[in-house]
Amino acid sequence: MRLCVQAFFNVLLIIVMKRKFVIPGIVLVLLTAGIVFFFSRGVSRETSSPRYYVVKTGSIVNTVTATGTVEPIDQVEVGTQVSGVIEEIFTDYNKQVHKGQLIARIDESSLSARLLQVRSSLASAENELDYQKKNFNRTQKLYNKQMVSETEYDEVLYKLRNARTSVESLKSEVAQAEVNLSYARIYSPIDGVVLSKSVDVGQTVAASFNTPTLFLIARDLTRMQVEADVDEADIGQVAVGQEATFTVDAFPGTDFLGKVTQIRLEPVIESNVVTYTVIIDAPNPDLKLKPGLTASVTIVARKVENVPLVPVAALRFQPEAGMVGGVPMLVERFRDSETTFSSGEKVWIKKNGLIYPERVETGLEDGVLTEVIRGLSVGDSVIAGMQVMREAQATAVRSPFMPGPP
Repeated sequence: MRLCVQAFFNVLLIIVMKRKFVIPGIVLVLLTAGIVFFFSRGVSRETSSPRYYVVKTGSIVNTVTATGTVEPIDQVEVGTQVSGVIEEIFTDYNKQVHKGQLIARIDESSLSARLLQVRSSLASAENELDYQKKNFNRTQKLYNKQMVSETEYDEVLYKLRNARTSVESLKSEVAQAEVNLSYARIYSPIDGVVLSKSVDVGQTVAASFNTPTLFLIARDLTRMQVEADVDEADIGQVAVGQEATFTVDAFPGTDFLGKVTQIRLEPVIESNVVTYTVIIDAPNPDLKLKPGLTASVTIVARKVENVPLVPVAALRFQPEAGMVGGVPMLVERFRDSETTFSSGEKVWIKKNGLIYPERVETGLEDGVLTEVIRGLSVGDSVIAGMQVMREAQATAVRSPFMPGPP
């Protein structure tokens, strides 16, 4: 290649010497200079050296993530057991109510009329019962003296029993009518805050088949809970009492603290995905959390602190035989360490100018670092891998304008 370049330059000089080829000669000179620069570039040589990691103490946390909804710990749906027209409402959204407080009233006219009707029927039945008692007493005296037949006696007794049954039946109807009349007044069952109001004044509610919900009342909004949906693959790591943190979109950057209080056994299956509901207690003293907020939950499944740590990559490192980055290896040391404990992982450490494998027992890991239970000490240097170094090496190219050796 060098001879070709030299010959090319000789021809080029002859052409340039002639004036009629001055401009083309200049172009050829520039082109040739680029070729020379290309061939005169330095070449690089790759070398590898160990990447060391000094064992130090730290913490490892294994977590389980899930999504959930913020809900009050205790909330009650308040409804009505009688049908009618809403006549008055005494509360509204976000209002504080107390247990036993009147919050709504249904029109009582039809219920009062029904109560008067059954009371009147009961009074008539009681009169009939008094008459039948007296009639039975007279007939019984005559029957004892054998002055009336047994048939007449049985008929009087029959009428007395029917009168008693009628009175008892009407008494129950009166009691039911009184209860229905009391249902027209709706009271708060707990101390709390009104979250929702489903009716307005003048609206008709029907309680024929089910109890319509009129209000939703939460007991205490300073104590909330997160109902998190944990995947079936992660539910085995979750236990009651574990710490948890969660965030909501309403307050980005704010971590709320909580604790797992319940793991519900009933599976939730949706689109062939099985999850379990985990309840996380969430104190809310400043009332930032609102019912219904979507929460991104992180549950601390396992955690270790102030333990020796090494990279997971150090456990997978396998050097070439003989040397590691120019440093000799000592394999016999590893054979001696195997007698200490048979199970565990292997790492390569550097000590006293030598590199040798060491058996270690590992614990918790997070994918990047792993806990070392025994086998290493803080300050030991382990090999976490090899790093490639590029070393520039200049290649001398003789100038084509200078004559070469014979």
